[in-house]
Amino acid sequence: MRLVSYRRDGAVRHGRLEGDDTVVELGGGDLGVLVATVFPLTAGTAPKDTGTYPLSDVELLAPLSRPGKLLAVAANYQDHVVEGGGPPLDKSVITPRLFLKPPTSIVGPGAVIPLPDISDRVDYEAELSVVIGARTRNVPVENALDVVTGYMTSNDVSARAVDFGKVTHSASDRAVWFFEWLAGKWCDGFAPIGPWLVTADEVGDPQTLPVELQVNGETRQNGSTRDMIFPVAELVSHASRVMTLEPGDIIMTGTPSGVGDATGRYLKAGDAVTVTVGTLGTLHNTVA
Repeated sequence: MRLVSYRRDGAVRHGRLEGDDTVVELGGGDLGVLVATVFPLTAGTAPKDTGTYPLSDVELLAPLSRPGKLLAVAANYQDHVVEGGGPPLDKSVITPRLFLKPPTSIVGPGAVIPLPDISDRVDYEAELSVVIGARTRNVPVENALDVVTGYMTSNDVSARAVDFGKVTHSASDRAVWFFEWLAGKWCDGFAPIGPWLVTADEVGDPQTLPVELQVNGETRQNGSTRDMIFPVAELVSHASRVMTLEPGDIIMTGTPSGVGDATGRYLKAGDAVTVTVGTLGTLHNTVA
């Protein structure tokens, strides 16, 4: 199923898409309500329909607007690591590099990505996102996909340089470097997701999905989830060893090569950004 959150008659609701132009309403609130109460999410477990509406009559929103946790993964594609000037990573001696983004960074399809005044180097990162469906702790890799309820297209927007005006910017000051790197992930609008959530039963193997990003119609990223250093099952398993994962938690799984930081071509006001991950739908956003 393709599941959506949307605004209709001034209220937030959720439902499933029927064809390409009809929304079948399933309940009030965004998809967080459904994900928290139904697992696994399939056509057979979905709640009863409460009405149908033309897609053109509703406003699509981020499928999950306020997850308990929004996790992301740095350096999870070798070609992205190399384009940034680093050596290829040996996964046998490292763990996935998890970090958190605040829920306030989430925006949905059609929303504006605002350029913050703390950075003039704002970048894009096309990513597959994973949505957890069951409360999970210490799940083995071989069972990790069993706790996934679905997948989404997403964009981990990044401020590559941050200037607060009160900190030093010495390359030798590693504490400042670390703090600024994380702060560049936290800005409002820096986690576009959508346009919908596709249930895990329809996606199948998450390591076979093409990942593409375009800026103003020009392809900037063109990769595949098969090239992840740590595949989805390993990411979910590792994250569940660090913390308890709960229904509705999101994991953004890293980006392939082609980011703006490798070429100096950063996002600017007026840019149109589209991200497509396999058959999960195309996410459209503008920059302002």
